[in-house]
Amino acid sequence: MADTTDPARADIGNGVPEPIRNGDGAPILGPRNVPLERENPDHLAAPRTDSGTVPNLKYSFATAHNRLLPGGWAREVTTRELPIATELAGVNMRLEPGAARELHWHKEAEWAYMLAGRARISAVDEQGRTFVDDVGVGDLWNFPAGIPHSIEGLEEGCEFLLVFDDGAFSENETFLITDWFKHTEPAVLAQNFGVPESAFADIPVDIEHERYIFPARMPGLIAADADVIQSPAGTVPQRFSHRLPAQQPITAAGGQARIVDSSNFPAATTIAAALVEVEPGGLRELHWHPNTDEWQYYISGHGRMTVFASGGKARTFDYQAGDVGYVPFAMGHYVQNTGDEPLVFLELFRSDHFADISLAQWMALTPPALVRAHLNLDEATTAALSMSKNKPIIVR
Repeated sequence: MADTTDPARADIGNGVPEPIRNGDGAPILGPRNVPLERENPDHLAAPRTDSGTVPNLKYSFATAHNRLLPGGWAREVTTRELPIATELAGVNMRLEPGAARELHWHKEAEWAYMLAGRARISAVDEQGRTFVDDVGVGDLWNFPAGIPHSIEGLEEGCEFLLVFDDGAFSENETFLITDWFKHTEPAVLAQNFGVPESAFADIPVDIEHERYIFPARMPGLIAADADVIQSPAGTVPQRFSHRLPAQQPITAAGGQARIVDSSNFPAATTIAAALVEVEPGGLRELHWHPNTDEWQYYISGHGRMTVFASGGKARTFDYQAGDVGYVPFAMGHYVQNTGDEPLVFLELFRSDHFADISLAQWMALTPPALVRAHLNLDEATTAALSMSKNKPIIVR
């Protein structure tokens, strides 16, 4: 959201934004897309600190292809939509009450954040151990690669974000149970399950439009499901779900964060995350990640991020709810709340642990004379910088 109190970023002429900042630029005379320009003020009028060529680090689910089915929909952001995002891919999915995301598995791990509503998830591991749980807003799940599972919408239906540990992943290429049955000879199915071939006469044929996400019977009480699927091998030793809202946040001057990785969610060995809330005017501090790329999903609010790509290159992007952001490995960046409500977003990483390096902490833990020599700062300023020996994380 553009700050209209700043002359360098102000709209001019009937509230229409123009590529003008501090006397640089000129009004647009040719064709234009004003709604898109309003959403991306720092593209239209880039800060002077932006420099060089930095790849696109933003893609919105609003512009992703949406696959509509009888029980809901699904849309994805992969390397096809955002080529720089090679580490992780995301899917936004909606299930109506009682609808099922059919039984399936895939080569990639599936990490999920529940955005709205409630769902029942179930899975079986390689030793025949079972898992079933009901998840609500803010809850997570993680199914390791190759583990078969399902998702069912409960009474109010649900919507969630899925994240996969491969940027080239496509939700349209998963291993579906109906697809396998369709492409296996009935005689083989009959032999495998010990029933007549006629038992498979009504297997769905038009899987593209009949299954994947489809209406099903509303799940009953979870205890009843748990009894029905009781296995001689027992239940999985590590739960595939995590109650993130119940996790104590790390509080900071300008907001809070909840970090979740294999240390507190053992099932998530390939994806680590942080749920970050930045107060209006606050800043997710200048930092970088020393272990991997960062994939972001914006849940609510408005923000801007400048990414420093080294070699004199930097670029600023604007984000709002439903947008995906990306920061390549080790590139410095910040995320600033530019709106009048909390900015809430997820930071995700293909890693078993969360790691970041704070610019403020680094400078505070470096000899002050050396910092002064680099940046021509006075002693009072370096003394103030030395106060940040603990990571600020989020600042006012």
